[in-house]
Amino acid sequence: MRTRFIADTMLGKLAKWLRVMGFDCHCQSAYRERDVDSLVRQGSIFLSRDKTLTKDYPGSMFIKSNDIGGQLNEVREAGYLISNLSEYFSRCLICNTPLHETSPAEAENKIPEYIFHQNRTGISFCPSCNRYFWPGSHRERMLKKLEEWGIGS
Repeated sequence: MRTRFIADTMLGKLAKWLRVMGFDCHCQSAYRERDVDSLVRQGSIFLSRDKTLTKDYPGSMFIKSNDIGGQLNEVREAGYLISNLSEYFSRCLICNTPLHETSPAEAENKIPEYIFHQNRTGISFCPSCNRYFWPGSHRERMLKKLEEWGIGS
């Protein structure tokens, strides 16, 4: 089973990049203490920039770095970030829900026309927030950035 995370509000960008890599990473603007407790009891690793908060949750991780690449490398060095390229881009970057592949016919009127005609394969749909995702230049830039940070396949 892949590692699951819960990120505090100061780590929203880290949460997004963990989702890019296919990790389940819960992140929201505010938490009730019982919600964090519940997610940690279910096996999620709590990531925080607040050292005092990390002491409250066993197995949590204090993130020292200010930049995303450094933060990802901290998580990797702790042994939690086992990269699997086949899992990349499998979660909604906004709401963390697993994406579903969709047929070109279903996506045709929901994505920009030029995108539809450039690439009809690899289009995914988020059943929670109704967003569509497709391979393109943004994905390529993200993969390149992960490579620059020393993270990746």
